[in-house]
Amino acid sequence: MDKSEEKRQFHRVIYDAEAHLSGPELNTNCRVVDLSLKGCLLHFEQSWSSPIEDIYTLTLNLADDITITMELSVSHVIDTEVGFKCEHIDIDSISQLRRLVELNLGDNELLERDLLALSGKNMAAE
Repeated sequence: MDKSEEKRQFHRVIYDAEAHLSGPELNTNCRVVDLSLKGCLLHFEQSWSSPIEDIYTLTLNLADDITITMELSVSHVIDTEVGFKCEHIDIDSISQLRRLVELNLGDNELLERDLLALSGKNMAAE
């Protein structure tokens, strides 16, 4: 594990799926590259040109009746890939996202660490 991975508080799940991103000046489809409990990395057809200070809404349909909706802010832009920080997520969406992360991590202890980090509680160093 390199130093950047050691600093990361949230485990990312590689999840290649179509999603929809909307904002004050944007309404477009995109591809999810990865997800975590604290944000996501999205891929767009064209270079990012929307305002980075706006709040955006990501809608990810996992199944006909299962949707994750997150309010996001831009954290970094590299051409057609944009990293977003989760600013708000409703209880149903966080439950679905938690289950998705849990299934992909395959390790409840890692998930619990992510949830503690999300809640802002500090864990004692191991």
